[in-house]
Order: sequence, then C-alpha cells, then structure tokens
Amino acid sequence: MHGIDTPTSSSDAESTAGQGKSIAKVVRAAIVGTVVEYYDFGIYGYMATTIAALFFAEGDDTAALLGTFATFAVAFFLRVPGGIVFGHVGDKYGRKRALSWTILLMVAATVLMGLMPTYLTLGIWATVALVLARCLQGFAAGGELGGANAFVSESAPTHRRATYTAMVNSGTYLGSLVASLIALAMTSLFTKAEILHWAWRIPFLLSLLIGGVGIWIRNSMEETPQFDELSKKGETKKVPIMELLRSSGGPLVKIVFLGAFITGGYYIASVYAATYLQKSGHQSSSVAFLSTSLALVLGVATLPIAGAAADRYGRRVVLISGSVAGVVLGVPMFMLMAGGSVWQAVFGQSVLFIAVSVVNAASYVSYVEMLKASVRYSGLALGNNITNMLLGGTAPFIATWLIDVTRNSLAPAGYFVFCAVLTLVAALFVRETKGIELPVD
Repeated sequence: MHGIDTPTSSSDAESTAGQGKSIAKVVRAAIVGTVVEYYDFGIYGYMATTIAALFFAEGDDTAALLGTFATFAVAFFLRVPGGIVFGHVGDKYGRKRALSWTILLMVAATVLMGLMPTYLTLGIWATVALVLARCLQGFAAGGELGGANAFVSESAPTHRRATYTAMVNSGTYLGSLVASLIALAMTSLFTKAEILHWAWRIPFLLSLLIGGVGIWIRNSMEETPQFDELSKKGETKKVPIMELLRSSGGPLVKIVFLGAFITGGYYIASVYAATYLQKSGHQSSSVAFLSTSLALVLGVATLPIAGAAADRYGRRVVLISGSVAGVVLGVPMFMLMAGGSVWQAVFGQSVLFIAVSVVNAASYVSYVEMLKASVRYSGLALGNNITNMLLGGTAPFIATWLIDVTRNSLAPAGYFVFCAVLTLVAALFVRETKGIELPVD
C-alpha cells in the first residue's frame, strides 16, 4: 500500500507546484501590465502643474490648472467606450487578446504626449493634440483593470481569489507609485526652468521602455481555463454587452455604486492630493510627491493583507470596514493635510489611502463573483468605467472647483466622504460571495 500511495502523493505535489507556478505567472503578467497602464495614466496627473504651464494659455494659474484637470477628466469619458470595445473582444475572442491591445495603445498615446510641441509653438492646436492623446489613453485604460481581474480570478483557486485579485490591483498603485517617484526625481534632479524647457518629456518617453517589458510579458500569457472552455463549447455570446444588459443589469448597478470609493476616493487621495498639499498645505512639490509615494507604498502593503481578510472573513465585512473608515476619517485627515507640517501631510494622506485600499482589496473579487463568464470582462469593464467616468476622472477637477467656489480648503473632504458613503450603502445590499465557484453561465 505504501508503494502505491507514494507515486500518487508525488504526483499531487507536482500538480500543486505546477498550479502554483501557473497562477504566479498569470498574476505577474496581470500586475506588470497594470503597472504600465497606470504609470502612463497617472504621470499626467502628477505633472499637472507643469502641463498647465506648457499646454494652456498664460495669465490665470487657476484656469490653467482647471483646464489641465478637465483634460484629465475627458479621458475618463473615453473609458466607457473603451471598456465596451475591449469587453467585447475579451468576452468573444479572449482575455489575452484584449489585454495585449490595451497596453499597446496606452504606451503609444503616452509616448506621443512626450513628443508633442507645446502651446508656445502650436498655440491652441497643442492643447487639442494633448486632449486627443489623453482620450486615446482613456480608451485603452477602459479595458485594462477589469480585464486583468477577470483574467486572474478565472485562474485563481477559490480560497485565495480575493488575495490574488487584490495583488492585481496593487499594480494600479505600483504604477502610480512609479509615476510619483519619477515626478519626485524630476523636481530633485532638474530646475523648474529645465523641466519647463525640455525635461518634462522624460517621464512620458520612459513609457516606451517600461511598456516594452509589459507588452512582452503580456504576449507570453496563456488564455484562462474558463474562457477556453466557453470557446470550445461555442458558448461565447455574439454581442456580450447586450447579453450583459439583458441578464446581469442588477449586478452591473451594484458594481457602479460599490466602486465609488475606490475611484473617487482613490483619485482624491493620490492624484489630487499631490496638488492639494502644494496649494492648501503649502508644501513643496518634493514633499507632496514624497508624501504621495509613501501613501502608495502603504496602499500596496495593505492590499494583499485586506485581500487575505476578505478570503477569510468575507467580502462584505472588508467593504463595510474600509468605507466606514473613509466616512469617519475623511474630514480629520484633510485637516491634517492642510495643517502645514510634513508629518501631518504624510500621516493624513496615508490614512486616507489605506482606507481606500481596504475597500479596493474586496471590490473586484466581489464584481467577478457576481458575473457569469460569458459577460464577465464586459461587466467588469463597463461597471468600473461608468464609476470612473462619473466620480474618478472628475474628482481632481471638482475638488479644485469646490475650493475655488467655497473658499474652504476642506471642501474636497466632502467629496471623499460622499464617495465612501455611496460604497457603504451599496455594500450593505451586496450578498456575501466568499467561497463560491465562479458562475459559468
């Protein structure tokens, strides 16, 4: 009996090791691609004050900054059609094909930004070209994060699904972190005059190098087992978006509201906060970027921990805990950020970002478990991008506008708390999905 059992045990161990290597490869491919996408998408926000000076008419700094953030927001409106297109490709022709195209388009748009003439050379046409490139970025981003989470979730073991999807979402933070560190390096290595003259192009052109690695890794991926099964059985839908709206309208609405805090809250606590610390907290650009970088590091560390908690205790408890923290701590942390000292800036921003990260860790796994395989990519992309369009892309613009209208530096805290409340209310109506098998059809 012993002789019979030994080969079986060895075979099981080899199979487990093989599965471990396989999921590690899948997660690595998803994370790297997401890092590239969010570096490209985020570097624009972190260079906002520089872009305002280079691509908008001189005379009114606030108007130029609002113009820059308006262009930032425009890209989010293109995320919805991008999500529909890439969702269609991902659900009909495969997750891998869609994810390869998203990263290629994003890199092309970002490099194009780095090569553009400025307002001084082309006038209003430079602004138009910037907006068009930003729109292409938004279109590409529309198919990225939802697709990456669909890809990983369909390959992950049931009992670790939240942990692995949380790790994918760490790619968004890592991409933003790299962008923030590059922005910090720019202010440290170059004078303001050098940045405005030529050095501002460096962060955008670096995308060619970073993106090349991401494209290579994405092309080496294999399709997910669940999509392969659908494809072999001929069960992919002819028009996935129509099937999504027909059969999964309820889950789609829940995804939109659940995502409020991880979109609006995220862009307030990261992209906009770098500007807030300079304008309202009276910090130098170096301190603002350093604070943002530290907050992102803590966010990256929080995601897998909160993801493991969602696997152990359930999705709802993590969603509710993080959104309650956002509601309670939003105003006090903004008061600290406006306080003037470095430690207040770092502490306040970090606490806000950790609250967002806790919710983020349980969000996408909840989305995935609401949707059947034939419309999963489309549902994730459309739901996430509707929220991004309404609350995420507009967040820096609205926050800047609120301060200008109310003359109250704490006005953006109200927006942050509002997003947390929306997610909290939605989480109370979500069914617990911990431990379920992913629905196929």
